[in-house]
Formats: sequence, C-alpha cells, structure tokens
Amino acid sequence: MVQRLFGTDGIRGKITPAAPNEKAALAALHEKRSVCPTLMRLVGEALGHLIDTLPGEGEHVVIGWDQRPGNKELVEGITLGLRLAGCTVTHIGVCATPALHYAVLWHQARMGCMMTASHNPATDSGIKVFDSDGFKTSPALEDEISSIAYALSEEEREIDQIDMLELSQPNKKTTEKWAVKHHPEWLSTRFTLLKKMFGVEEGTYPFIRQPLLLDCSKGAGSTWLAEWLTKNGIESKEISRAATELNRHCGAGEFSPTATWTFEQAAQSDHLLLQQLKPAAPGTIVGAALDGDGDRCLIVEATEDGYKIIDGDAMADTVAVAGHRQTSTWIVAASIESDLALLSSMKRLSPTTKTVETAVGDRWLSHALREHLLGSNHMPAIIGVEDSGHAVLPSPHPHSDGAWSLVGDGAGTLLSYLLARSVADQELLMKRGWKQRESVKNVDRSLWDGMNQLSNDVEHRVKTHFESCGQVTQWKRKRLEGEANLMLIEARIDGELLSLGVRNSGTQAKISVSLRLEAGMKPEGVSEVIPMLTQYLADAMQ
Repeated sequence: MVQRLFGTDGIRGKITPAAPNEKAALAALHEKRSVCPTLMRLVGEALGHLIDTLPGEGEHVVIGWDQRPGNKELVEGITLGLRLAGCTVTHIGVCATPALHYAVLWHQARMGCMMTASHNPATDSGIKVFDSDGFKTSPALEDEISSIAYALSEEEREIDQIDMLELSQPNKKTTEKWAVKHHPEWLSTRFTLLKKMFGVEEGTYPFIRQPLLLDCSKGAGSTWLAEWLTKNGIESKEISRAATELNRHCGAGEFSPTATWTFEQAAQSDHLLLQQLKPAAPGTIVGAALDGDGDRCLIVEATEDGYKIIDGDAMADTVAVAGHRQTSTWIVAASIESDLALLSSMKRLSPTTKTVETAVGDRWLSHALREHLLGSNHMPAIIGVEDSGHAVLPSPHPHSDGAWSLVGDGAGTLLSYLLARSVADQELLMKRGWKQRESVKNVDRSLWDGMNQLSNDVEHRVKTHFESCGQVTQWKRKRLEGEANLMLIEARIDGELLSLGVRNSGTQAKISVSLRLEAGMKPEGVSEVIPMLTQYLADAMQ
C-alpha cells in the first residue's frame, strides 16, 4: 500500500540508523515517525526519476542542511539516491532554509534539498524540496515521489560498496562559508529594496531602546545575523549560542503566537531569550526569535507588566499599513489559522487591496501569490503570512533582472517589520480578533476526511451550539486547496463573523479544532464549542 511520505512541510521524523532495507525504512516512517539514511536514499532516487518533470533544465541539485548531529548520514543518503538516478549534486553546507532557496537560484539548479526538521528537536530531521524557481513541492508531486519510492522498494537492487562510498559524496562542494557569505549579501540587497518600498531613507527605530536580543535558535543565523543587524543600524546581541543544542530552550519554536509573560514568569523561564529580557517601556521591542532553520520569526514586545509576542499577523498588518504609503494596491494572503481581523480589515486601507485565504503551510501562501510576481524593477507589493511567524515576501532573482521569487526568511521578516513600524500609522493598525486552537492527540486520522458522516455530525453539533448563542446567518461550509481533510465553517452570530476549522495534522496522529472571532466579538459561550468538539472527536476517532 502506498502511503504519503510527506506531511504539511516536507518529511520529518526522529533520526535513526540506516534501516536494513528500503521496505523497513518506509514502514518506520509511518509506524515510528523515524527517518534514516536508507529512507533518504530512496527519496533521492525518486526525486531523480522525477527531476525532468520540474521547471528548468539540467539535472543539477543543491543540498544544504542545518546543525542537527544526525544530518551527516542523512545528507549522504539523499546524495547517494540522487546520484544513483543520474543527478549532479552540489553541497553548500550548513545554512538556513532561505539560504538554500537562494542557492537554488544562484546555482541555477533544477532542484534544491534542505535537510532539516525546522523547529523540531535536534534529534529529528527530514527534508524540504524546492524547484528551480525556489518554490516548494506540490502535493501532486509528493504523491508521485511516494509512489516511485514504494515501487523502487519492491525491486531487487544491489549497490557495490565502493560505488556507495563514492556516490554518497557530492560532485562538488562549495566553500564551507558559502551561506555565511551569500545570505548576508542577499539580505543587504533586500534591505535596500524594503527601504524603497516603505519610503525609508535611513532606518530609525525609536521603539528599540536597548540592544535587541536576537535568538536564532542556535541555527545558521546565530553566526552572523546579530553582527549584520548591528552594522546596519539595529544594535543586536545573539543569545542562542549558549544553548546546549539547536532548538533546545531557545528559538521561535517554543513560543505560541498569542503568548504573554509577566516579568517574573519570563525571568523564571527555561527559555534563554526570556531569561535575559530586561523590563522596558511598554511598546519597546526587546527581542526577536527565529526558528532552527531560519525561515520564520516572532518578535517580543514589552508591556506594562511583562512581555508579549508580536506574531505573523501583526507583522503583516504593519507591513501592509506602511506599504500603502507608497502604493495602494497590495495583495495579502493569510492561512486559515490567521486572525480574522487581518484579511477583513485590509479593505480599510484601499478598495484595490486583494486578499486571499489559504491552507496551512507557507507553500500555499507562495502558491496563492505566485501569479502576482510580474516582471518589475520594483518590489511587488505582496505578502503572505501565518500567525506562527512564517511570512513570504518577494526577493529579486540573482541572475534575472525584473524576475522575483517568494521566500520565507526570518531575517527578512524581522527587517520588513522594523522598517514598516518606523513609518506605519499606528491608528490604522487592525484591532485584533480572538482565536484559539486545540488538538486531540492519538486519534485514528483515517476516520476524518472533512466530508464523511463524522464530518456531517460535527457540523450539526457546531450549528446547534452556535444557534444557542444567538442568531446564526450566512452559514457556509468550505474546503480549500491544499487541505484535503479540512472542514471550514464560516458564519455570523448576531451579525458578527466567526470561522471554525477542523483538520487532521499533516505529520502526527492528531486532529485540530481552530476557532476565530472577529474583533469585538466576545468569546463567552461561543468558545465552548472547542472543548465540546475535542471531547466528541476524542471519543469518535479511536
């Protein structure tokens, strides 16, 4: 039986030694959530067989990885698979995911592979795959990869030990400092473009009154980003180098978008960034956290009695408000887990603003915005966002004037927010809505598909509950591209908008219930739908 190898964002799992055979490696991914060099060799071969279906020319693949201790063997596995399939492989070394994206464009490669598990513990790893334009793989391609991997596992194939040792190494290695050189240079180019976009000649940041504490989760950015920010007028200090390992008690992965702390709670936390924060005037930006592979960012702001997270929604709103000073036509994409106020309030800026709601995952943000990357010498006025701190923004192609890609880069997200905040009209910023997300773990996900009888029963229970809270109108049950099992309900209660989504996790045995209310709508009563549904699903999905 062919099962999908890919989750919401690539393949992820606990790193284990090489499986004795390919069938065992495939079974271990599904049964034990583990990845090994044998699995990566199989995925590499499958990718190599499909490379001619991707945009571009040639069979050149670039590979990068983060600092997880088990990545060396996984990189050798994916390299072996790709070379067995006839690909030419270049290793660019340790890097952040956005630097791998850039390396694909820089080397004009047909494909890129990033070995990472993002914000997961360092004992986990996996792979994210990019095409020649820097866009992540589609579910359709991932289904083909899965099918070919299973077909290959049925074949009787033997690899000579000498060939295995040779083909596990790349055709070419770049200098070990490739990403440390090119990522800052690329960021400098984007910094100049962002200044033009927001009409900022030189950045001034009165809302940063002390060195910005930067937490790159001991990822690739911890070696250079703080120094780059300081040289560019944003005095910063990296704190995650003191972490015991990647993503451990550091980084954005341990923060939720709605998190708040008192001064005392922060001081007593085991999170390295929170421990070192100093009380400041309310509204002061005191810290910024990236995740382990550097593709997202959350910002920490001082409050009257502690600190709060500025999430992706708030950053995108600030960027759009500031950007409208220069151009009235913006395109904003947001996932189904973003604040309802973000998209509903965009029209207040300009009637020509276009908004779109997408499935969860930054690839869907890029997919929705891709058609708007028209050739231009000016940065396109578009942004895609998730509340977790993923934000995709345009980036110029290194070898093609007027061509743009879309990239999620925590460093670029941080810069765009700081520049935008320096000029944004605070009175135009959105009034935040209310949202809550709960998951039910250890369920049989096959019992939910968003369309079956269980889904219909859930819709009936939800509608009955909402009708007990007020007059329900404009009831809609929707689905979105990229969310095969999503049931998304939109409605109004006494004229106020709400959205409820139920969806299986892409990588774990759990199902999530997400409720969002527009600004000003009180959660009392309405929010009781969450514990009611989670208990019902826990009982029904065993």
